[in-house]
Amino acid sequence: MQIFTPLALVLVLTAGATATLAQAPAPLEPVFLDDPMLAPVAPARKQLDSWQEMRALVDERATDLLLSEARVQQAQGRFRQTLSSLLPNAGLSAGAGYDLLNPGSPVPVAGGVGGSFADRSRTPTAPLGSAGVTLRQSVFDLSAWSALDAASADTRSAEAALEDQRRRVFQTLARSIVAVVTSERIAELSRVGIRQALERAALTQRLFELGVATHLDVVRVRQDVAVARSALMNGDEQLRLAREDLGAVLGLDVDVGIAPSFSLQGLQATVQQECKALPSIAERDDIKAARAQAEAAVASRREAWAGYLPAIDVNSGAGAYTTDPGPARFATWTIAAVLSIPLWEGGFREGLVQERSALVTQADATLAQVERDAALEHQRVQHTETAAQAVLTSAKEAHALADELDRLTRRSFEMGRATSLDLVQSGVVLRQAQVEVAVRESQWLQSRLDAFFTFARCPS
Repeated sequence: MQIFTPLALVLVLTAGATATLAQAPAPLEPVFLDDPMLAPVAPARKQLDSWQEMRALVDERATDLLLSEARVQQAQGRFRQTLSSLLPNAGLSAGAGYDLLNPGSPVPVAGGVGGSFADRSRTPTAPLGSAGVTLRQSVFDLSAWSALDAASADTRSAEAALEDQRRRVFQTLARSIVAVVTSERIAELSRVGIRQALERAALTQRLFELGVATHLDVVRVRQDVAVARSALMNGDEQLRLAREDLGAVLGLDVDVGIAPSFSLQGLQATVQQECKALPSIAERDDIKAARAQAEAAVASRREAWAGYLPAIDVNSGAGAYTTDPGPARFATWTIAAVLSIPLWEGGFREGLVQERSALVTQADATLAQVERDAALEHQRVQHTETAAQAVLTSAKEAHALADELDRLTRRSFEMGRATSLDLVQSGVVLRQAQVEVAVRESQWLQSRLDAFFTFARCPS
């Protein structure tokens, strides 16, 4: 009676299974290295090749910038309206009147002439034409001056917010560009990966035909080809989404691609030339906008308080009417100083002061929050850039090792010293390492761009 040790039993069972697989393999399709999926990804409907071209589209079509520009115009219009109450206000009125019941009686309808027909040498005409000019000039109105200060601060805040929005839009544009270029590179690497998988499958198929490899080896490498195909389709989908996102940033309704001649390193140099670095964190436009908004809130509260004080205006008016003989004569010319003293408004002024005080508290809190967020962002981008560079270095080392491992595994498999499992695993690790390097390079470049944009101003 023959007795098998556990190791011998495993060897016998393995040999039997291998013989069974080699004797009755399932039919396999041939491996073609000219696979349709190896064709390059289809180009986007719109192709751009320079930062200047993309920036021009952003300036023209980006809705965020258009809204910020509209807010600046709105603030400037409010400032001009507020200023008008402190400048001379003049008006001209003219008209003609006719009394249907008393046709011979002159009827003044404009100019404040009234019944002032003192000149007996001239007879008012019927119908009577009259005209008048009025002039008003504010002499003392502290509330109006405070409102002007608030409007001026609002304008400065809107202008600073526009500059900050432009910086953020360009930062988003740079991120979208990096995402598209990275996705295109990953898609290209996926095609390299599937070609390598097809080459391994062809090699294994040949060895199987020569009796060196088993049916299990063939199935295993064919499975690796299917995994590589799935990774390729996912990469193409990510590229499509990245192109659509870039088109949305540019204000277009089509997907936008980047020309192969575009260089990400050149992008960083171009951005640093067009956008200027700020000397300190206090010069960031979002902080300046929040600070100006706090000043506007204080001036607005002062405007409400000043409503309790009197105001002094100077008014002047002149009137004329048509006469016979004509053509006309000036009837009146008046000048008056008007003192306006608020007495009681039903509590309106008190409520207005309370409301403006709350706005001051909100503006101060917003300013403190913006300054805190800017300081944290500064620390974050510095740490992120350092970490991204370290991770990129590690990814490059891992890629070099994966490439060498794949080369040695392929040679060992051809010599019969490595299994198909080793061959597939080395290929998977190599593909992952290639994609990892591309992703880490993108993240490192993006961290450098973010660190620059955090303290930069991009003029129009």
